[in-house]
Amino acid sequence: MTNKVFFADLRTGQRENLFGKIGRLMKSCDLSNRIAAGDLVAVKVHFGEKGNHTFIRPIFIRRVVDEIRSVGGRPFLTDSSTLYVGERKEAVSALTCAIENGFAYAVVNAPLVMCDGLRGHTAVDVPLNGEILKNVSIGAEIIEADVLVAVSHFKCHDLTGFGGALKNLGMGCASRTGKMQQHSTLAPTVTAAFCNGCGACLKTCAHNAIAIIEGKAELDPVDCVGCGRCVTACQQKAINVQWNENSSLIMKKMAEYATGAVAGKGDKLLFMNFITQVSPSCDCYGHADAPIVNDIGICASCDPVALDQASADLVNAAPGNANTALATGHEPGGDKFRGVHPEIDWEVQLAHAEKMGLGNRRYELVKI
Repeated sequence: MTNKVFFADLRTGQRENLFGKIGRLMKSCDLSNRIAAGDLVAVKVHFGEKGNHTFIRPIFIRRVVDEIRSVGGRPFLTDSSTLYVGERKEAVSALTCAIENGFAYAVVNAPLVMCDGLRGHTAVDVPLNGEILKNVSIGAEIIEADVLVAVSHFKCHDLTGFGGALKNLGMGCASRTGKMQQHSTLAPTVTAAFCNGCGACLKTCAHNAIAIIEGKAELDPVDCVGCGRCVTACQQKAINVQWNENSSLIMKKMAEYATGAVAGKGDKLLFMNFITQVSPSCDCYGHADAPIVNDIGICASCDPVALDQASADLVNAAPGNANTALATGHEPGGDKFRGVHPEIDWEVQLAHAEKMGLGNRRYELVKI
């Protein structure tokens, strides 16, 4: 069985601009039958780290929002807090960053709601029959929403080779506990030299795994459950995640989390990939290097696996750009993702997502 992936290149003219193409892509995915009047629609996007510029332009997200409104949906934009300490570590900072990056209501015509609450711990445990995981911690507002529309910037990624719909679902919809579960099997570490004994970590720990001893925080790895609360609570950056999982296992866990993110939604799902400004790394960085290929277009599908496979194939079919982070695979057909991250077997995420029943790697590309 093959699923359709609808593709729009970036050619425009007086008859139709790119916003019109976005609308046609969404209609091609039977939008009106996926959203009922009054449905609360979570539009999962990446707000972009401060200093980054390759995230999807808010004016394009506005068109996505307007199409959802046109069929009676009630959309809200959503993202989750980061596991690491940065500009998006909790809701106040993350939403401030989002607005500074252009995702204000006046631009996008929708409210902004963090899917995992104020500090990244408002979540629902979703049972899962995974190869690795039996339950996953998903942001509560993703579960509560009637419809999920994941709009992803397709680019390279340091841990997964590329980041597209699967990463937007698996990592982007996970709570802080879920992100910790995907990245590490070890308790966080405390760097005593940075610790000032303020006790912020002690107050936030819900499992009595931290004590202040001789003016320094000490973490008991036996009592620690890996929720990650202490990491972002520490203003001194003395507590850090031990990033010990290998990339293949992270991708498998990510695919299982993506399966949990869409659980119970049935056909009330839509996925879009913007294959533009294909940067060498994630939009979580506070910078963005030159794109490794020229802008390609926008894809949409009801199958996130088919969508990511088609997007990867389109990138690999393109000629690579010189004087970029792309070291090998410049020829059309060359592996662009291994050309940037040679140690990453990026196909693991696609194969495992297909194994989980999330979608099909075989697809029919339909150009609109």
